[in-house]
Amino acid sequence: MADSVAVKPREAVTEPARGGGHRSTKRSRREARAAYLFLAPWFAGLLVITIGPILASLYLSFTDYSLLEEAKWVGFDNYVKMFTEDTRYISSLKVTTIYVVVSVPLQLAFALALALVLDRGLRGLAIYRSIFYLPSLLGGSVAIAILWRKVFGADGLVNALLGAFGIQGPGWVGHPDYALGTLIILHVWTFGAPMIIFLAGLRQIPSSYYEAASVDGAGPLRQFRSITLPLLTPIIFFNLVLEIIKSFQSFTQSFIVSNGTGGPADSTLFYTLYLYLNGFRDYDMGYAAAMAWVLLLIIAGLTGVNFLASKYWVFYGDTK
Repeated sequence: MADSVAVKPREAVTEPARGGGHRSTKRSRREARAAYLFLAPWFAGLLVITIGPILASLYLSFTDYSLLEEAKWVGFDNYVKMFTEDTRYISSLKVTTIYVVVSVPLQLAFALALALVLDRGLRGLAIYRSIFYLPSLLGGSVAIAILWRKVFGADGLVNALLGAFGIQGPGWVGHPDYALGTLIILHVWTFGAPMIIFLAGLRQIPSSYYEAASVDGAGPLRQFRSITLPLLTPIIFFNLVLEIIKSFQSFTQSFIVSNGTGGPADSTLFYTLYLYLNGFRDYDMGYAAAMAWVLLLIIAGLTGVNFLASKYWVFYGDTK
């Protein structure tokens, strides 16, 4: 049997041509230089437009700077003033917190409800998705904010509809008890983006899960609670983090509806609006920079808490 084994001839070992490695190194260096050359505009933009202003704002947050005079170092005075002297700052923080805590869950619930309806296979689904997505594109615009102020004004469409039933409605945007509610409704109305993401998540759930649950006698409510919600938790978490960040950064709606004052009675004084008023109306840019950094820490802290808490309620299919 050993005689039948064919012995392969020993392959000749060829030595690399002299200078080949050197040419390869030169070519690699040349390609690296070309890559750095093409990346240079991006690096320049990163330094000049992003990192530079971030570091400058951090320095200014410790100064008394009015845009018209040289910055004077004051240490932590701006940060101390926020929480010990400035009552309007506390009011803006309270208003923004209420806005986020109320509007974000309502928006996500509404977006999920519509996604469940659209997931039933309606005819012309692409048209419905486009129509429902429009508010997300337009909701942050100045035009929609102006329209919202007209709709909820004393002589607006809402009061006209209430008047048809003999109800005299107040000037919603001009009343301290209702003005913030109109902005919450506007935020809920911009449900299009999370709805599209929810719809994409629903399409990824295998129909076999629902078929098996139906065989076991589970009704629609039980299927939603035991199948849909657990498998959608990564999507819910994603939308939750994005909407919290976006809500804390809301500015245009409050600025337009309140005519840039945050009124009535500071009921619509969003954090970003008060930051703008300090920086560009009162020219207290050092204080505004300190407010911006506190807002950054608030958003980063809440995002970190969400990520830490996600391990207790977010279900990933590959989790063992």
